[in-house]
Amino acid sequence: MRRPYLAGNWKMNLDRRAARELAGALGEYLEANPASKDIDVGVFPASVYLDEIVRTMGGSRLIVGAQNCCDEEAGAYTGEVSVAMLRDVGASSVILGHSERRHLYGEADELIGRKVSLALLGGLDVILCVGETQEEREGGATEGVVATQLRGGLEAVSASDMDRITIAYEPVWAIGTGLTASPDQAQAVHAYLRGLLSSLYTDEVADSVRIQYGGSVKPSNAVELLSMADIDGALVGGAALTPENFIPILEAGLAAAV
Repeated sequence: MRRPYLAGNWKMNLDRRAARELAGALGEYLEANPASKDIDVGVFPASVYLDEIVRTMGGSRLIVGAQNCCDEEAGAYTGEVSVAMLRDVGASSVILGHSERRHLYGEADELIGRKVSLALLGGLDVILCVGETQEEREGGATEGVVATQLRGGLEAVSASDMDRITIAYEPVWAIGTGLTASPDQAQAVHAYLRGLLSSLYTDEVADSVRIQYGGSVKPSNAVELLSMADIDGALVGGAALTPENFIPILEAGLAAAV
C-alpha cells in the first residue's frame, strides 16, 4: 500500500507571522497524533519564507518545499531561485509543472523536464503536476494532454530516481474554481497515469509512485477522493491555508492509510 502524501501549496499567500503560525499548528498536530506517522505531510510556502518555516519546523516530520525553481544552476537570471539556494535554506522538495506555471507563465514541457532533472540532481524531491483544461476535457483530449506532460517531465528521469517523484493530477478547470473532479473522474485519470508509468518504466515502479489529486480539495470531499484506489494523497491549495481546513484533510489521509 502506498503511503498517503498530503501537501499544502500556499502559493502567493500569507505573511511571515501567518506562515509561521500555520506551520507551527501543523507541527503540533503531527506531534500530538502518533497515527500521523502513517502519512507524509508537506507545506510549500513562498520562497521568501522558506528559511523561516524550515527553522520553525526544525526536528518536525513536516516536509518543507518550494513552489518552483530555475532550470539553470546559477548565473544572470534575475528574479530566479536556484536548486542550490533552495537546498541551502533547507527545502527538501519542489513543485514543478503546476498549472499556474504552465498556463500563466508559459512554461513548456521541455522547460519543466529540465527543472525536474536539475532538481533531482541537486538533491530535491519533486512533485510533478499534470492536468488538462476544461476545453481539452470537453474535447476528449485529457489522456493525450496528461500523457504528453508526464513524458516531458520525466524524459530524463531514470527508474532508480522515481522513488523521489510524486505525480499530482490537477485538472486546470478545478483549480481555484470551486469545481472538483468527481472521485470517479479523478480515479480514471489516476489509473491511466499509473498505466502510463508502467509502460514508461515497470509495473513495480508504477505501483510504488504516489499520485496526488489537486483541484479544489477540501474537508467536504477529501474522504471520498482519497478512498479511490489510485489516489495517494492531495496537493491542496486554498484549503491548506488554515489549520481548520487542512487538518481535516490530513485526517482523511489517515483514514485512507488504514
